[in-house]
Amino acid sequence: MKYSKLFPKTLKQAPSGAESINHQLLTRAGFIHQEMAGVYTYLPLGWRVLDKISDIVREEMNDIGAHELVMPALHPADAWKKTGRFSSFDVLFKLKGGGSDLVLGPTHEEIIYPLVKEYAKSYRDLPLCLYQVQTKFRNEPRAKAGLLRGREFLMKDLYSFHTDDSDRDEYYQIVRKAYLKIFQRLTLPVVETKAGGGTFSNLSLEFQTLTPSGEDTVFVCESCKTATNAEIAEDKKCVQCGGNLTLERSIEVGNIFPLKESFAKTFKLTFVDRDGKEKLVSAGCYGLGISRTMGAIVEVFNDEKGIIWPESVAPYQVHLVGLDLDQESVMREAEKVYKLLQVEGIEVLFDDRVDVSAGEKFADADLIGIPYRVVISKKTHSAHSAGSTSPSATSSGPSGSLQVNSGRAKDKLEVKKRSEKETNFKDLKQLIDIIKSN
Repeated sequence: MKYSKLFPKTLKQAPSGAESINHQLLTRAGFIHQEMAGVYTYLPLGWRVLDKISDIVREEMNDIGAHELVMPALHPADAWKKTGRFSSFDVLFKLKGGGSDLVLGPTHEEIIYPLVKEYAKSYRDLPLCLYQVQTKFRNEPRAKAGLLRGREFLMKDLYSFHTDDSDRDEYYQIVRKAYLKIFQRLTLPVVETKAGGGTFSNLSLEFQTLTPSGEDTVFVCESCKTATNAEIAEDKKCVQCGGNLTLERSIEVGNIFPLKESFAKTFKLTFVDRDGKEKLVSAGCYGLGISRTMGAIVEVFNDEKGIIWPESVAPYQVHLVGLDLDQESVMREAEKVYKLLQVEGIEVLFDDRVDVSAGEKFADADLIGIPYRVVISKKTHSAHSAGSTSPSATSSGPSGSLQVNSGRAKDKLEVKKRSEKETNFKDLKQLIDIIKSN
């Protein structure tokens, strides 16, 4: 992608009312645009990040045997009235349409229980694990903190259905491990936190990211790192090891919990067991906030200059900055490197603007936060020209990708990792090898 064609460009200042770090930086860097409190347009850069987070989540959900589907955002209100949550769910969006009451889905128990009831009749149909990545709606009275608390947000929710609690609890642990793997791949540190289950369950397990900007508070043991949500904490010492507890601010990015029997009873979700007896289905629910995770990543990975994206979710892998592009030979060299990186399957944002200063381009690169900044200028080009060959591609190698000839030792590119202060000089092949090894 050439930056001259990218929509939109960066902003010098954050909009008024943007208080949280993620709101300020994501807006200024051109990842999101606020339409009203708690509602955002995800711009091209932002959608790339959301898509990468979603893909990681999907891969891990598929790996534990869950099947993806998409349920409607618009719900018939009858199911919500049946569970009693049409009146008790205090952040529910209620609509009228076609003479009927409707609901914008904040969660999907009222849809998935009747759905599963139609298809799962026997123990042979269980266990059944279904998930979606879908937009949710909650009429939050305090829709603030950027992507951390929205009225419209992207979420992955998984529901598992089992013949008994023992089988459900076994799968619960499988999901727990999958969540830890997801956050590890996202490079987002989390602590497993005991919490209340509200109307869903007696207890739940939250995945909390510790950060001063978080809205939640948790007690973390200084010794064994066990964490408990402050809402249910009663002890002054760790119940696991007796260690001292520290109160920390945090962002909840995921939670998992066994569901109580109320939904199964309400919708009469039963199955016939091996002995021909009718029994209630046991279920679990597992949520992970995709857009909230994006906001949490920015809250954790930033500095005074902008965002520092982990490589696994960055919108592009390389930010190629072209300087002195009014010189035809430098522009030609930059275009060549841009195309060679793309041939190697590396995602590149190429700042090809001619009428912008080096300082402004570097500031934009720092703000956007792509992992590798690569600079081509008349200075680097002169090294290429001084008795050395330019980077070029030869015939296809064993993998089918083009092999890079980097020329002599002088053929160096100015490379800087966004997370580091030092600038290094690498030839094109070295750069490609570094990026592909991560």
